[in-house]
Amino acid sequence: MVPFLTLQRLTKTFGTHDAVADLSLDMPSGEILCLLGPSGCGKSTLLRLIAGFETPTGGAIRLDGTDLTGLAPHRRPVNMMFQSYALFPHLSVARNIAYGLKGLGRSAASARVDALLRLVRMDEFGNRAPETLSGGQRQRVALARALAREPKVLLLDEPLGALDRGLREETQGELRAIQRRLGTAFVIVTHDPSEAMALADRIGVMDKGRLVQIGRPETLYERPVNRFVAGLLGDVNLIPGTVGETDGALVRVETALGPVLALGEGAPAAGAPALVALRPERIGASPVDPMATGDRNALDGHVEASTYLGDRIRLQIRMVDGSTIRATLPAGAGIDGGVPVRLSFTPDAATVMAA
Repeated sequence: MVPFLTLQRLTKTFGTHDAVADLSLDMPSGEILCLLGPSGCGKSTLLRLIAGFETPTGGAIRLDGTDLTGLAPHRRPVNMMFQSYALFPHLSVARNIAYGLKGLGRSAASARVDALLRLVRMDEFGNRAPETLSGGQRQRVALARALAREPKVLLLDEPLGALDRGLREETQGELRAIQRRLGTAFVIVTHDPSEAMALADRIGVMDKGRLVQIGRPETLYERPVNRFVAGLLGDVNLIPGTVGETDGALVRVETALGPVLALGEGAPAAGAPALVALRPERIGASPVDPMATGDRNALDGHVEASTYLGDRIRLQIRMVDGSTIRATLPAGAGIDGGVPVRLSFTPDAATVMAA
């Protein structure tokens, strides 16, 4: 990966609080990077540091070989789209988009506005006032305005947060398609894991001002480095145990439910306490003819509750040690409450992490 945007040991301190703490990352050109985390984790502050609206306490920001750290916002080849969209109510859609094109020349600015209206599928709305538009339409106008000066990086702060669920899911696809056509690097802040996984080439998970893990969505989902990342990205079972012997990439973890084999990159040393992270949808269950162990882990319990969810069922299973494991199976699996079950999963479905 050739770095296009580089953040080097970036820190922002407010009083005694580090909103961003010694954070480093590299981003290639043309990527969609989503910064994900709970409120107060520092993701919006990081966005404002890149934009130049905040001055770092320490560290450096480089874009395409240029040090941006001391540059004013208007001198940076970046632009920011705010969650509120911040459209000017007294200007038409076209004039909102053209607002940042002063000095370009009337003919060139008009051609650029027309091209952007077509890009966001708003070419019939140029003369409309923002207040007459739906939330999704205002979002597209704000995106067009942010792209007007052809920034090298576009920063988006909760860009879909004001939309209802159905429109948000539809707009995710539109936003990704526009980014693919332009090739502009996008850095998107969101607190919604499903949105991050739908949009991102890579996700950077932040907690307390630090970058906890960065990688492709499937990597973070399947191979979280700790329980914070695992829980943030979806429902997960965490089975406590003690690290045993290692066999290549696999680690044997001794648990109260029996031994479990799981992938162990970054696992604690032998004898240390650990957690096995296991997603509910990676578990199989059989009420009769229990599966032979073979190359699969097998754990016994009984179904306490079965919840119908349309295309799938959610099982809550009470295990032999009194703990609970959740499993998600296809609808029609034929497993009801009170049924003894054997849960099974392959070693590569589970990950070992520090307790």
